[in-house]
Amino acid sequence: MNRIIALLALTMAFALPAAGSRAAELVMFERPGCVWCARFNAEIAPIYAKTEESRAAPLRRVDLNSPLPADLAGIDPGVFTPTFVVVKEGREIGRIRGYPGDAFFGLLDRILSGTGSEPAKS
Repeated sequence: MNRIIALLALTMAFALPAAGSRAAELVMFERPGCVWCARFNAEIAPIYAKTEESRAAPLRRVDLNSPLPADLAGIDPGVFTPTFVVVKEGREIGRIRGYPGDAFFGLLDRILSGTGSEPAKS
């Protein structure tokens, strides 16, 4: 009986990340030499993975000098870099054009609150 419970718990642990793959993601469209991308990389990127927003929408980087990944074919990356697009189930939920500095998390929270992937408040 204990083995069955352990096996079920293990199965659920592996099943949860697969279900979470449909969660929102924050796609950062960037290109080499982008000064504002570099500022984001210096100011936000080092802490982003530790935030509630990251749990709701993990960061995914896309270099605009490379072909667009097939799953993002319906998303317009825009002209300006960086452009941050919140994508859920293949659809754009919202975007932030450029790097807004201190306002980044406020703008992202506003977008996430409309996706059902709102960051959990501690």
